Amino acid sequence: MSKVSIVMGSDSDMPVMSKAAEILDKFGIEYEMRIISAHREPDIFFEYAKSAGDRGVKVIIAGAGKAAHLPGMCAALFNGPVIGIPMKTSDLGGVDSLYSIVQMPSGIPVATVAINGGMNAGILAAKILATSDDKLAAKLSDYSKEMKDGVVAKDEKLQANGYEAFL
Repeated sequence: MSKVSIVMGSDSDMPVMSKAAEILDKFGIEYEMRIISAHREPDIFFEYAKSAGDRGVKVIIAGAGKAAHLPGMCAALFNGPVIGIPMKTSDLGGVDSLYSIVQMPSGIPVATVAINGGMNAGILAAKILATSDDKLAAKLSDYSKEMKDGVVAKDEKLQANGYEAFL
């Protein structure tokens, strides 16, 4: 059973949504990935969102651009947490998507990451699941240490070699 469902309205969202999948793969979290348009195929979308819990899904990551209804509609139909990823758009640079996702009505929350924030959506989903999974929590702790060690190593390189070492 997939613990996370990654859903997007278009295949053009795949470069961002695949970043969430890569993080889930890194932590060994099972997921499903779907392309479903809430606007173009509402019957399929409703069945997908309403049945997510029955499929074992604990968290939905939903990416959407422009009007960005997909994350909010997931939150309206699924009882678990939904993480919205606003997609960068050519018209308004993703601000339209961001506003659509963060301006949900009371009672229908959607956690929202940065525009094109697929990686952070995957990490947030892992952190949500880690609240009841000690092994996953330990993997997240190790991941944080890896990030810290990477920054320390870069600073040591800067101190030893100057900024030219990074050019």
